[in-house]
Amino acid sequence: MKFGTLDGRFVLADRGRALDLADASDGALPSDALAALERFDEVSAFARTVDWSAAVEVADDRWGPPVPNPRQVFAIALNYRPHAEEAGFVAPDAPLVFTKFPSCITGPVSTVRLPEGNVDWEVEVVAVIGRGGHRIPRAQAWAAVAGLTCGQDLSERVSQLRGSPPQFSLAKSYPGFGPIGPVAATPDEFGDRDDICFECALYPGGEVLQRGRTADLIFPIDDLVARLADECPLLPGDIIFTGTPAGVGNRRNPPRFLRPGDTLVSRLDGVGELRQTFTSTP
Repeated sequence: MKFGTLDGRFVLADRGRALDLADASDGALPSDALAALERFDEVSAFARTVDWSAAVEVADDRWGPPVPNPRQVFAIALNYRPHAEEAGFVAPDAPLVFTKFPSCITGPVSTVRLPEGNVDWEVEVVAVIGRGGHRIPRAQAWAAVAGLTCGQDLSERVSQLRGSPPQFSLAKSYPGFGPIGPVAATPDEFGDRDDICFECALYPGGEVLQRGRTADLIFPIDDLVARLADECPLLPGDIIFTGTPAGVGNRRNPPRFLRPGDTLVSRLDGVGELRQTFTSTP
């Protein structure tokens, strides 16, 4: 099953088509994404037998984020060994957690104004929490995940690394710095939910900047869910940016950053792609 949002309403998704959940269920299931994710077992059961005749074709730029208003946004630093090495760190013994503020979350196709500084790319697999919970054992963690989607943890490096110690969250939360989508896919949609390929490329030119597989995560997705839920309750619709592979711009020689006129395309197998075009600050 795949799901997303269209015009702020929760929809089931299939091959570029959308089916409004509330309309298709005659109001038995909600149109609000957080409410639908809270009842995700019911939504999943309904989706198995739903009539798709009322589905509509959706252009790429009409999809909203799969969760338009998450209450908690978690992000994990240095969760791939090559990225930890390029950043000059040893692989961590426990997840390094920070947040992106929910106001930065956007849909899959957007125009992003570049703030002053050096804006960098970080393609990631993003986990969407379904029923959630507190103190979830790892053996039950995948059951708490409604779906996986593609995300970009866009980061302004000057303000991110300013200070001693530096703080990450504001520099990663400018408007448009958290695109996700275009849809989310339930874990059973993947041939191997623990080994999914993703990448990002820069246009014009199409140079691949990053490519990774979730099999190489230091802390796999189910482990992250269990560890986070051990500390605080995970709520329906919470999202987890699970980490980026090697290839970020600030660790290149010479460093390289996004510029006005660039378009960044990020792809996740089985889900689709994001497309961000960058403009200068007025």
